[in-house]
Amino acid sequence: MNGAAVVSWGKRFVRSFGLPRIIIALFLLSLFILAPFAGVNVGTSLSDTLNRFGMNAIMVLAMVPMIHSGCGLNFGLPLGIIAGLLGATISLQVNIPGPASFFLAILFCTPFALILGWGYGALLNRVKGGEMMIATYVGFSSVAFMCIMWLLLPFNNPTMVWGFSGRGLRTTISVEGYYLHVLNDFLSIQLTKHLVIPTGMLLFFAFFAFIIWAFLHTKTGTAMTAVGSNPVFARASGINVDRIRTLSVVMSTWLGAVGILVYQQSFGFIQLYMGPFYMALPAVSAILIGGASVNKASILNVIIGTFLFQGIVTMTPSVMNSMIHTDMSEVIRIVVSNGMILYALTRKTEAAR
Repeated sequence: MNGAAVVSWGKRFVRSFGLPRIIIALFLLSLFILAPFAGVNVGTSLSDTLNRFGMNAIMVLAMVPMIHSGCGLNFGLPLGIIAGLLGATISLQVNIPGPASFFLAILFCTPFALILGWGYGALLNRVKGGEMMIATYVGFSSVAFMCIMWLLLPFNNPTMVWGFSGRGLRTTISVEGYYLHVLNDFLSIQLTKHLVIPTGMLLFFAFFAFIIWAFLHTKTGTAMTAVGSNPVFARASGINVDRIRTLSVVMSTWLGAVGILVYQQSFGFIQLYMGPFYMALPAVSAILIGGASVNKASILNVIIGTFLFQGIVTMTPSVMNSMIHTDMSEVIRIVVSNGMILYALTRKTEAAR
Protein backbone atom coordinates (compact mmCIF):
# COMPACT_ATOMS: atom_id res chain seq x y z
CA MET A 1 0.00 0.00 0.00
CA ASN A 2 1.59 3.28 -1.10
CA GLY A 3 1.58 6.55 0.82
CA ALA A 4 -1.32 8.07 -1.10
CA ALA A 5 -3.48 5.01 -0.42
CA VAL A 6 -2.64 5.17 3.30
CA VAL A 7 -3.55 8.86 3.43
CA SER A 8 -6.79 8.19 1.56
CA TRP A 9 -7.66 5.32 3.91
CA GLY A 10 -6.85 7.52 6.91
CA LYS A 11 -9.12 10.29 5.67
CA ARG A 12 -11.97 7.83 5.10
CA PHE A 13 -11.47 6.40 8.59
CA VAL A 14 -11.50 9.84 10.22
CA ARG A 15 -14.56 10.81 8.21
CA SER A 16 -16.48 7.62 9.11
CA PHE A 17 -15.45 7.32 12.77
CA GLY A 18 -15.30 11.06 13.46
CA LEU A 19 -12.35 13.14 14.63
CA PRO A 20 -13.89 13.94 18.06
CA ARG A 21 -14.40 10.23 18.82
CA ILE A 22 -10.85 9.45 17.73
CA ILE A 23 -9.54 12.17 20.09
CA ILE A 24 -11.67 10.83 22.99
CA ALA A 25 -10.58 7.24 22.26
CA LEU A 26 -6.90 8.27 22.16
CA PHE A 27 -7.34 10.17 25.42
CA LEU A 28 -8.85 7.07 27.05
CA LEU A 29 -6.03 4.92 25.66
CA SER A 30 -3.47 7.38 27.06
CA LEU A 31 -5.09 7.08 30.49
CA PHE A 32 -4.71 3.28 30.39
CA ILE A 33 -1.06 3.69 29.31
CA LEU A 34 -0.36 6.22 32.10
CA ALA A 35 -2.17 4.15 34.74
CA PRO A 36 0.75 1.78 35.61
CA PHE A 37 3.19 4.69 35.89
CA ALA A 38 0.75 6.48 38.23
CA GLY A 39 0.40 3.38 40.40
CA VAL A 40 -3.10 2.53 39.19
CA ASN A 41 -3.86 -1.15 38.54
CA VAL A 42 -4.91 -1.53 34.90
CA GLY A 43 -6.84 -4.74 35.58
CA THR A 44 -8.94 -3.07 38.26
CA SER A 45 -9.54 -0.03 36.05
CA LEU A 46 -10.59 -2.13 33.06
CA SER A 47 -12.84 -4.22 35.29
CA ASP A 48 -14.48 -1.04 36.65
CA THR A 49 -14.94 0.30 33.11
CA LEU A 50 -16.62 -2.91 31.95
CA ASN A 51 -18.86 -2.85 35.02
CA ARG A 52 -19.91 0.74 34.40
CA PHE A 53 -20.47 -0.06 30.73
CA GLY A 54 -22.82 -2.91 31.62
CA MET A 55 -24.60 -0.82 34.25
CA ASN A 56 -25.43 2.01 31.85
CA ALA A 57 -25.62 0.44 28.39
CA ILE A 58 -29.33 -0.44 28.36
CA MET A 59 -30.29 3.08 29.44
CA VAL A 60 -28.24 4.39 26.51
CA LEU A 61 -29.89 1.80 24.26
CA ALA A 62 -33.25 3.27 25.32
CA MET A 63 -32.42 6.32 23.17
CA VAL A 64 -32.43 4.34 19.90
CA PRO A 65 -36.19 3.75 19.28
CA MET A 66 -37.16 7.40 19.85
CA ILE A 67 -34.33 8.68 17.66
CA HIS A 68 -35.40 6.32 14.86
CA SER A 69 -39.02 7.51 15.02
CA GLY A 70 -38.06 11.19 14.88
CA CYS A 71 -38.95 11.92 18.52
CA GLY A 72 -35.35 12.92 19.19
CA LEU A 73 -33.22 12.29 22.25
CA ASN A 74 -35.17 10.94 25.21
CA PHE A 75 -34.62 13.58 27.87
CA GLY A 76 -37.73 12.12 29.52
CA LEU A 77 -35.77 8.98 30.46
CA PRO A 78 -36.50 9.60 34.18
CA LEU A 79 -40.10 8.56 33.44
CA GLY A 80 -38.90 5.08 32.45
CA ILE A 81 -36.52 5.01 35.40
CA ILE A 82 -39.43 5.77 37.74
CA ALA A 83 -41.29 2.79 36.27
CA GLY A 84 -38.23 0.67 37.03
CA LEU A 85 -38.05 2.03 40.59
CA LEU A 86 -41.71 1.16 41.13
CA GLY A 87 -41.02 -2.37 39.92
CA ALA A 88 -37.98 -2.64 42.19
CA THR A 89 -39.75 -1.40 45.33
CA ILE A 90 -42.78 -3.63 44.73
CA SER A 91 -40.44 -6.59 44.22
CA LEU A 92 -38.80 -5.90 47.60
CA GLN A 93 -42.22 -5.41 49.19
CA VAL A 94 -43.23 -8.90 48.00
CA ASN A 95 -40.06 -10.01 49.82
CA ILE A 96 -38.96 -12.92 47.66
CA PRO A 97 -35.18 -13.12 48.13
CA GLY A 98 -32.52 -14.06 45.61
CA PRO A 99 -32.32 -13.70 41.82
CA ALA A 100 -36.07 -14.23 41.41
CA SER A 101 -36.62 -10.72 42.81
CA PHE A 102 -34.78 -9.23 39.81
CA PHE A 103 -37.09 -10.86 37.29
CA LEU A 104 -40.09 -9.99 39.44
CA ALA A 105 -38.95 -6.37 39.35
CA ILE A 106 -38.87 -6.52 35.53
CA LEU A 107 -42.35 -8.06 35.55
CA PHE A 108 -43.75 -5.45 37.96
CA CYS A 109 -42.18 -2.48 36.16
CA THR A 110 -43.54 -3.48 32.75
CA PRO A 111 -47.18 -2.32 33.18
CA PHE A 112 -46.00 0.99 34.67
CA ALA A 113 -43.60 1.49 31.75
CA LEU A 114 -46.30 0.67 29.19
CA ILE A 115 -48.86 3.04 30.74
CA LEU A 116 -46.41 5.89 31.34
CA GLY A 117 -44.84 5.40 27.91
CA TRP A 118 -48.22 5.48 26.18
CA GLY A 119 -49.18 8.73 27.95
CA TYR A 120 -45.75 10.21 27.26
CA GLY A 121 -46.02 9.25 23.58
CA ALA A 122 -49.50 10.73 23.28
CA LEU A 123 -48.16 14.00 24.69
CA LEU A 124 -45.21 14.10 22.28
CA ASN A 125 -47.57 13.51 19.35
CA ARG A 126 -49.28 16.78 20.23
CA VAL A 127 -46.06 18.81 20.30
CA LYS A 128 -44.28 17.66 17.13
CA GLY A 129 -41.13 19.70 16.64
CA GLY A 130 -40.64 20.44 20.34
CA GLU A 131 -40.30 16.88 21.62
CA MET A 132 -36.95 17.22 23.39
CA MET A 133 -37.95 20.35 25.30
CA ILE A 134 -41.25 18.82 26.42
CA ALA A 135 -39.46 15.56 27.26
CA THR A 136 -37.15 17.49 29.59
CA TYR A 137 -40.14 19.01 31.37
CA VAL A 138 -41.79 15.59 31.64
CA GLY A 139 -38.64 14.05 33.12
CA PHE A 140 -38.12 16.80 35.69
CA SER A 141 -41.78 17.06 36.72
CA SER A 142 -42.18 13.29 37.08
CA VAL A 143 -39.18 13.19 39.45
CA ALA A 144 -40.67 16.03 41.53
CA PHE A 145 -44.07 14.30 41.67
CA MET A 146 -42.52 11.01 42.80
CA CYS A 147 -40.61 12.78 45.58
CA ILE A 148 -44.03 13.19 47.18
CA MET A 149 -45.34 9.74 46.25
CA TRP A 150 -42.36 7.86 47.73
CA LEU A 151 -43.49 9.22 51.11
CA LEU A 152 -47.15 8.34 50.61
CA LEU A 153 -47.13 4.92 48.92
CA PRO A 154 -48.17 2.14 51.36
CA PHE A 155 -44.89 0.21 51.58
CA ASN A 156 -44.04 -1.42 54.92
CA ASN A 157 -41.02 -3.64 54.31
CA PRO A 158 -38.66 -2.75 57.21
CA THR A 159 -35.66 -2.70 54.85
CA MET A 160 -37.27 0.09 52.81
CA VAL A 161 -39.18 2.43 55.13
CA TRP A 162 -37.85 5.10 57.47
CA GLY A 163 -37.23 3.48 60.86
CA PHE A 164 -38.43 6.33 63.06
CA SER A 165 -41.90 6.54 61.46
CA GLY A 166 -42.44 3.14 59.87
CA ARG A 167 -43.67 4.77 56.67
CA GLY A 168 -42.23 6.57 53.67
CA LEU A 169 -39.40 5.07 51.66
CA ARG A 170 -35.76 5.78 52.43
CA THR A 171 -33.61 7.73 50.03
CA THR A 172 -31.33 4.75 49.42
CA ILE A 173 -32.43 1.11 49.74
CA SER A 174 -30.01 -1.80 49.66
CA VAL A 175 -30.76 -4.76 47.37
CA GLU A 176 -28.49 -7.07 49.34
CA GLY A 177 -30.31 -10.34 49.94
CA TYR A 178 -32.44 -9.73 46.86
CA TYR A 179 -30.87 -9.21 43.44
CA LEU A 180 -27.43 -7.81 44.31
CA HIS A 181 -24.96 -8.73 41.52
CA VAL A 182 -27.41 -11.23 40.01
CA LEU A 183 -26.05 -10.40 36.54
CA ASN A 184 -22.49 -9.42 37.53
CA ASP A 185 -21.82 -12.82 39.09
CA PHE A 186 -23.55 -14.90 36.41
CA LEU A 187 -20.85 -16.63 34.30
CA SER A 188 -18.33 -14.01 35.44
CA ILE A 189 -14.76 -14.66 34.28
CA GLN A 190 -11.79 -13.80 36.50
CA LEU A 191 -8.88 -13.39 34.10
CA THR A 192 -6.44 -12.06 36.70
CA LYS A 193 -6.54 -11.20 40.38
CA HIS A 194 -7.95 -7.76 39.60
CA LEU A 195 -9.64 -8.20 36.21
CA VAL A 196 -13.12 -9.70 36.33
CA ILE A 197 -15.41 -9.68 33.30
CA PRO A 198 -19.13 -9.33 34.24
CA THR A 199 -20.19 -11.77 31.53
CA GLY A 200 -23.82 -12.04 32.64
CA MET A 201 -24.37 -8.28 32.53
CA LEU A 202 -22.70 -7.98 29.12
CA LEU A 203 -24.77 -10.88 27.74
CA PHE A 204 -27.94 -9.28 29.14
CA PHE A 205 -27.15 -6.08 27.25
CA ALA A 206 -26.21 -8.06 24.11
CA PHE A 207 -29.60 -9.79 24.23
CA PHE A 208 -31.51 -6.50 24.36
CA ALA A 209 -29.25 -4.94 21.72
CA PHE A 210 -29.96 -7.87 19.40
CA ILE A 211 -33.72 -7.57 20.05
CA ILE A 212 -33.66 -3.86 19.13
CA TRP A 213 -31.48 -4.53 16.06
CA ALA A 214 -33.82 -7.33 14.91
CA PHE A 215 -36.90 -5.19 15.54
CA LEU A 216 -35.52 -2.33 13.43
CA HIS A 217 -35.21 -4.79 10.54
CA THR A 218 -38.84 -5.90 10.76
CA LYS A 219 -41.69 -4.28 8.83
CA THR A 220 -42.70 -2.22 11.87
CA GLY A 221 -39.09 -1.24 12.56
CA THR A 222 -38.62 -0.13 8.95
CA ALA A 223 -41.82 1.90 9.26
CA MET A 224 -40.39 3.50 12.42
CA THR A 225 -37.24 4.53 10.57
CA ALA A 226 -39.34 5.87 7.70
CA VAL A 227 -41.40 7.97 10.12
CA GLY A 228 -38.22 9.46 11.55
CA SER A 229 -36.68 10.11 8.13
CA ASN A 230 -39.71 11.56 6.35
CA PRO A 231 -43.06 11.58 8.21
CA VAL A 232 -44.92 13.10 5.24
CA PHE A 233 -43.80 10.29 2.92
CA ALA A 234 -44.50 7.71 5.64
CA ARG A 235 -48.05 9.01 6.09
CA ALA A 236 -48.60 8.98 2.32
CA SER A 237 -47.45 5.34 2.32
CA GLY A 238 -50.25 4.42 4.71
CA ILE A 239 -48.20 4.34 7.93
CA ASN A 240 -49.95 5.51 11.09
CA VAL A 241 -47.28 8.01 12.14
CA ASP A 242 -48.68 8.76 15.60
CA ARG A 243 -49.01 5.07 16.44
CA ILE A 244 -45.42 4.34 15.38
CA ARG A 245 -44.13 7.31 17.37
CA THR A 246 -46.05 6.17 20.45
CA LEU A 247 -44.65 2.65 20.06
CA SER A 248 -41.11 4.03 19.99
CA VAL A 249 -41.73 6.05 23.17
CA VAL A 250 -43.21 2.99 24.94
CA MET A 251 -40.17 0.91 23.92
CA SER A 252 -37.78 3.61 25.12
CA THR A 253 -39.60 3.97 28.43
CA TRP A 254 -39.58 0.23 29.05
CA LEU A 255 -35.88 -0.06 28.20
CA GLY A 256 -35.20 2.77 30.66
CA ALA A 257 -37.08 0.82 33.33
CA VAL A 258 -35.10 -2.37 32.69
CA GLY A 259 -31.88 -0.36 32.45
CA ILE A 260 -32.20 1.11 35.93
CA LEU A 261 -32.78 -2.39 37.35
CA VAL A 262 -29.53 -3.55 35.74
CA TYR A 263 -27.83 -0.48 37.21
CA GLN A 264 -29.21 -1.25 40.68
CA GLN A 265 -28.13 -4.90 40.77
CA SER A 266 -24.56 -3.84 40.05
CA PHE A 267 -24.51 -0.67 42.18
CA GLY A 268 -26.18 -2.43 45.11
CA PHE A 269 -28.77 0.21 45.96
CA ILE A 270 -32.10 1.63 44.80
CA GLN A 271 -31.83 5.41 44.71
CA LEU A 272 -35.18 7.20 45.05
CA TYR A 273 -36.33 10.83 45.21
CA MET A 274 -33.84 12.90 43.14
CA GLY A 275 -31.90 9.84 41.92
CA PRO A 276 -33.54 9.62 38.44
CA PHE A 277 -32.99 13.35 37.92
CA TYR A 278 -29.32 12.84 37.02
CA MET A 279 -29.60 9.79 34.76
CA ALA A 280 -30.84 11.21 31.44
CA LEU A 281 -27.98 13.55 30.50
CA PRO A 282 -25.18 10.93 30.77
CA ALA A 283 -27.23 8.51 28.63
CA VAL A 284 -27.94 11.20 26.04
CA SER A 285 -24.29 12.27 26.02
CA ALA A 286 -23.00 8.72 25.66
CA ILE A 287 -24.99 7.98 22.50
CA LEU A 288 -24.01 11.34 20.98
CA ILE A 289 -20.34 10.73 21.75
CA GLY A 290 -20.80 7.35 20.09
CA GLY A 291 -21.68 9.07 16.81
CA ALA A 292 -25.48 9.32 16.91
CA SER A 293 -27.43 12.46 16.06
CA VAL A 294 -30.95 13.63 16.82
CA ASN A 295 -32.32 11.64 13.89
CA LYS A 296 -29.91 8.72 13.42
CA ALA A 297 -28.57 6.12 15.85
CA SER A 298 -27.30 2.55 15.78
CA ILE A 299 -26.35 -0.19 18.22
CA LEU A 300 -22.69 0.52 17.42
CA ASN A 301 -23.18 4.15 18.53
CA VAL A 302 -24.51 2.84 21.85
CA ILE A 303 -21.56 0.50 22.41
CA ILE A 304 -18.83 2.96 21.41
CA GLY A 305 -20.37 5.93 23.22
CA THR A 306 -21.08 4.09 26.46
CA PHE A 307 -17.59 2.60 26.61
CA LEU A 308 -15.86 5.92 25.87
CA PHE A 309 -18.01 7.92 28.29
CA GLN A 310 -17.84 5.45 31.17
CA GLY A 311 -14.18 4.67 30.52
CA ILE A 312 -13.12 8.30 30.82
CA VAL A 313 -15.37 8.91 33.84
CA THR A 314 -13.79 5.86 35.51
CA MET A 315 -10.15 6.34 34.52
CA THR A 316 -9.62 10.11 34.79
CA PRO A 317 -10.20 10.42 38.57
CA SER A 318 -8.08 7.34 39.32
CA VAL A 319 -5.09 8.45 37.26
CA MET A 320 -5.30 12.11 38.30
CA ASN A 321 -5.59 11.25 42.01
CA SER A 322 -2.53 9.03 41.82
CA MET A 323 -0.51 11.63 39.93
CA ILE A 324 -1.28 14.59 42.23
CA HIS A 325 -1.50 12.44 45.39
CA THR A 326 -4.71 14.13 46.49
CA ASP A 327 -8.20 12.65 46.77
CA MET A 328 -10.16 14.78 44.34
CA SER A 329 -11.94 11.87 42.66
CA GLU A 330 -15.48 13.21 43.04
CA VAL A 331 -14.52 16.73 41.89
CA ILE A 332 -12.63 15.36 38.88
CA ARG A 333 -15.48 12.96 38.02
CA ILE A 334 -18.02 15.79 38.08
CA VAL A 335 -15.81 18.07 35.95
CA VAL A 336 -15.05 15.34 33.40
CA SER A 337 -18.59 13.96 33.15
CA ASN A 338 -20.18 17.41 32.87
CA GLY A 339 -17.53 18.44 30.35
CA MET A 340 -18.37 15.46 28.15
CA ILE A 341 -22.09 16.14 28.56
CA LEU A 342 -21.53 19.75 27.42
CA TYR A 343 -19.44 18.57 24.46
CA ALA A 344 -22.06 15.96 23.47
CA LEU A 345 -24.89 18.47 23.58
CA THR A 346 -22.97 20.85 21.32
CA ARG A 347 -22.56 17.93 18.92
CA LYS A 348 -26.34 17.49 19.06
CA THR A 349 -26.79 21.04 17.83
CA GLU A 350 -24.33 20.52 15.02
CA ALA A 351 -26.00 17.30 13.95
CA ALA A 352 -29.39 18.97 13.87
CA ARG A 353 -28.36 21.60 11.34
